[in-house]
Formats: sequence, C-alpha cells, structure tokens
Amino acid sequence: MQVPPTWGGEVGYAGRQSWIQVFDLGNGTFIPVPCQNCQDAPCAKVCPVGATFYSADSINMIDQDRCIGCRYCIVACPYERRFFNWEDPPVYAEDANLTYSTTTNTPHRKGVAEKCIWCAHRVGKGDVPACVESCTTAGMSALWFGDAAQDVVSNGTTVQPLSTLIKDRGAYHLKEELGTLPQVIYLPPKGTTG
Repeated sequence: MQVPPTWGGEVGYAGRQSWIQVFDLGNGTFIPVPCQNCQDAPCAKVCPVGATFYSADSINMIDQDRCIGCRYCIVACPYERRFFNWEDPPVYAEDANLTYSTTTNTPHRKGVAEKCIWCAHRVGKGDVPACVESCTTAGMSALWFGDAAQDVVSNGTTVQPLSTLIKDRGAYHLKEELGTLPQVIYLPPKGTTG
C-alpha cells in the first residue's frame, strides 16, 4: 500500500506517526482528523523552497527531494497534520528498491517533513485512499473520498452523490473560519444536526 509503517520517529504523538488522529468526543462519537487538504494552505505558503505543492488532482503534496527540513510547514499547519522524520524511518522490503516518487513519498527518509498525501498513487489509479478502504473493510464505512465538484464519493465499495450523503446532516469543515479552505467534510452522527 506504500503507507508508512508505525514507528517511533515523531515526538509528541505517543511515539508514532499517525497520519489520521482519531479523537473520542464521548458518547460513542469519534472524529478522525487527517490532513485537511487545504486549498489555501498555510503550509504551502511558508515553504521557502516550494517543496509543498498541489498535484493535478489538487492534493496537497510534499516533494522530499526539495524539502530542506526547516519545519516551517509543521508550525504553520493549524491542524497539526505535518510531521518531521527525526530518524531514519523503517522501510518495507518491497519499497526498499523503489525510486523516490512524490505520489508515494517512498522510500521515506530522515530530515524531511511528511504528511498524509491522500494516497495519491491510489487516487491516480481510481482507487480510494487506504484509510477509506480499511475503514470500509472493518465494517464502519465512516470515511468516504471523492470529488465535491463532481458530486460523487465512494467508500471503496459504494458510490453515491455527495449531496445525498450530506443532505440534512449539518456538514461542516474544521476550523473553517481560518480561511484555509479545508476540503475534508464532517458529518454529525445520523439523527443529529450540526
């Protein structure tokens, strides 16, 4: 899948890099917080070498070949979804001989920033990100991925209009007031409104 393994490289996140942090809001309600894929991202604005950029699919990416490890992007992210590789990250055997690619950020390396890149290598092939697939496989179907402009989302097995999914549910974005144009949409649990 080319999703980085859990390892003890990130200080402050219980000794692991969590691409998605899940918060327990109580009463059986949880909120997953991945990269918000901001379209006016502070992390991109502060990068002095242009290592943060947008793919053709408008996914906020990092080019580790350009990253100089200044960590400005980490400080600028209001969602705390950027991480720094302080040590040499472990590499899956099947990734060891890969040529570096920005669509996978593999092989991972020391001294650079990383983040969830929405599994750009999977999205480019028409698949959903690994987190969405895993959530559906686990029987939860809480994560969906798609294109709001096309009004279509998928959980890896089902495709439906985004407008149907959010109808009458009080959809919202985290920290929308910051003007970063986050692309992750949250829905309150069924039977509640925002």
